[in-house]
Amino acid sequence: MERYRSLSSCLKDRFGGKVYKLALDGGFTCPTRDGRLDTRGCVFCDGGSGDFAIPAGGDVSKAIETARLLVSGKGAQKYIAYFQSFTGTYAPVSTLERLYSGAIAHPDVVALSVATRPDCLENEKISLLAELNLRKPVWVELGLQTIHEETATYIRRGYPLSVYDDAVARLHDAGIEVIVHMILGLPGETPEMMRQTAEYIGQSGAEGIKFQLLHVLRGTDLASDYAAGKFETMTLEEYLEALSLCLESIPPDMVVHRLTGDGARRSLIAPLWSLDKKHVLNEMNRFFEKNDIQQGRRWKTR
Repeated sequence: MERYRSLSSCLKDRFGGKVYKLALDGGFTCPTRDGRLDTRGCVFCDGGSGDFAIPAGGDVSKAIETARLLVSGKGAQKYIAYFQSFTGTYAPVSTLERLYSGAIAHPDVVALSVATRPDCLENEKISLLAELNLRKPVWVELGLQTIHEETATYIRRGYPLSVYDDAVARLHDAGIEVIVHMILGLPGETPEMMRQTAEYIGQSGAEGIKFQLLHVLRGTDLASDYAAGKFETMTLEEYLEALSLCLESIPPDMVVHRLTGDGARRSLIAPLWSLDKKHVLNEMNRFFEKNDIQQGRRWKTR
């Protein structure tokens, strides 16, 4: 019995085999770092979530081949070109066209996925993505993290919820699939607040969701607040309880792209239990079975 609609099974059904993401770094920055909105970045960010991404700002084809070699033992023959680092649409359209067209031109790349911010999706960029979507599927991943404005201000997200709503509507009008990132365990948020965010994402019509455990990483402002005792990170049990609540509050047909997340061992301060991914996944499966967790059980349409 599949307790949630996993990305791996959906990819196999959609593309007829095992598909692996190739994490690429297009050389982008972010408006919370370059001075447009701020210079400090989000409070939890130590480098744009691109620790494992291959630089692709020069030769995209070469970067894809390098990334393929790194995952050569995974058994995949088809790939998703994933522009992961920083804000993947924060560049001139001409730059985006060169990078994205080069990525989807690779014969073994079956889709393009772009991680970005809702406030960096001008109409001409969405038009470009829509054109590429006619050649191969294009997904846009939006870093929402939370629907609660007090938390959003604390993490320095830099845009109101209405900007997210508008971006999702325009992407859907252009026929582009949307995947949304949310963080569980943000300071001050209760499990019910997290559930509300998950439910809102589902009601927004997003096709996919990525759940991310809050990681405290060295060199971040979040690490300073953690050291000062301003908040505590979640225990594994607390995370599994909150995750289950969120999972049951999203649509049963929404694709779950991730249930936790990886923090680089060299920079992770807390929670250290997250480093043992095999243990975490085993405990997650046991928790789901023991408590009969099922995606969509609490789902309510608007």
